[in-house]
Amino acid sequence: MFKAIKRLFGVIGVALLAFRAIGSFLSWVDKQDEAQVDAWVDEEEFEEQK
Repeated sequence: MFKAIKRLFGVIGVALLAFRAIGSFLSWVDKQDEAQVDAWVDEEEFEEQK
């Protein structure tokens, strides 16, 4: 009985950590979308598109 309760708390703890990690990742992705991108542009490739 004690072993089952211990495992249940372990599963709940891992699930909470997983949801927290997913939330943090999605928050980071959202911040990346809002940030300006300073990407390096190949000048030759840029001129070919004109």
